[in-house]
This record gives sequence, C-alpha cells and structure tokens, in this order.
Amino acid sequence: MTLYGETTKMLTVSDLAAMKRAGEKISCLTAYDASFAAVLDNAGIDVLLVGDSLGMVVQGEASTLPVTIDDMVYHGRCVAKTRRRAFLIVDLPFASYALPEQALNNAARLMRESGAQMVKLEGAKPAIVAFLVEQGIPVCGHLGLLPQSVNRLGGYRVQGRDADQAERILADAEALEQAGAGALVLECVPAELAERISRRLAIPVIGIGAGAACDGQVLVLYDMLDIGAGKRPRFSKNFMAGAAGIADAVGRYHAAVKSGEFPGSEHAY
Repeated sequence: MTLYGETTKMLTVSDLAAMKRAGEKISCLTAYDASFAAVLDNAGIDVLLVGDSLGMVVQGEASTLPVTIDDMVYHGRCVAKTRRRAFLIVDLPFASYALPEQALNNAARLMRESGAQMVKLEGAKPAIVAFLVEQGIPVCGHLGLLPQSVNRLGGYRVQGRDADQAERILADAEALEQAGAGALVLECVPAELAERISRRLAIPVIGIGAGAACDGQVLVLYDMLDIGAGKRPRFSKNFMAGAAGIADAVGRYHAAVKSGEFPGSEHAY
C-alpha cells in the first residue's frame, strides 16, 4: 500500500490528459466518506468520484433521483478532507443543471463548498457544459446509460446496441468535447463503441461496463467490495475475494486496471 504525505502533489485534469496520451490507464472508484477516501487515496487510486450513486448504496433509495445538491456537498466535503493525491470529481444530482444559471450556481457550490476539482453531469448537454467551462468550472460528461434518466429509459439497460443509437452517442461525445468537457464517463455501452469513442476523443474516457479499451475504469466502491445491498452488476467484479482486507482489495483493483487485466470480456457487452 502506498502512503502519501502532506507534500504529495494533487493530480489535476492535465495529469489525467497526460496519462491518456501516455497510454497509462486511469483508475477510479466512487467514494462517499472520509475513511474510505483515505483508503482509496493511499492505494493510489487516481480519481475519486463522489457519485450520486450514494442515494442507492448509502441512503438506501431505489434510484439516484432523491439525491440533493446538499447531499453532494456534504459527501464531497467528507471525501476531500482525507484525500491527498487523487483527483476529485463530484456529481451534479438530478434536476440540478437544467438551465445554465442553475447549473452554475450548483456547480459553484460543489467547487467552493465540497472541494471538487471537476463536476460531472449526465446527458448530451453541450450548451450547459460550454457555459460552465466559460465560468472556469471543469466538467466531466456522462453518456450511455444515464441513471438520472432511468424513468425515461425504462430501466437500467445497455445503450448504443443499434447503429443509429451508437452514432448518436459518438456524436454526443464529440459535441461534449468540443464544448470543453475535460473527461467523459461511458456507462453500459458495447465495448466496440466505447473503443471508437476513446480513440476519437482527445480527453480521457472512463468506462463502467464499457470494455477494456477505455482510458480508465470506474466502479461503485460497494460493488467491487461485494457489500452492496443489491445485486452486483455484471460489469463489476468482487475484488474482496481472496483479498486480505479492504485496502488489499482496492490495491488489487488499482493494479488490475493499470495492467489492463480488468475489465475482462466477461465484464463487457
């Protein structure tokens, strides 16, 4: 386990871009509290994502929709207090970025009050992204399966299987990059499509259920530790199996992402 001191340099969005150019895989996990954040940071995880998935895995909700901006500020602040190196991304929750001014006010809260280095929003919203970037707020896009749109999508389903939908996701990814997004999360899309997008974009593409060709990988922490209340998704893996403890499991995940061992074909669509 790597232990970082007070003088350790905090990763920046430029560092993530450099990792992509160098072909180094980016490891990312969700984090919601100070204790887990310290474990992940010490293990060398590159990116901590304070995801609105906390609604389901921490609060016990049926979806991410009940999560509020106050929730995200609180959990983001908890994580920020103990991380020393990892880059910190915090989600904008459901219906908190429908209009530019609303998005700016809420994104500014995440940057100012939680310590976020970047905010993440779901969907093809290049105008909102461009507006936030113009105000100095780094933005991570999120395409494919959009948990905040679960009611519109009719469930948690793989996106981009047919040619028209795949081309639309690719076009949306390019539009987000052109709008100034500094990174992109691709969730539950076919591995072939994720590879096309990762090669096409200059910004880092972090996959979750999107195959091994993405520039990085993210999992929900509780899923990879096999302590989630629900069924572990197909694209995840139980890294606690055979591990000496939580820190060892996180270290194994980090090493597996860096080496390209994870995800395997059984974790892709």
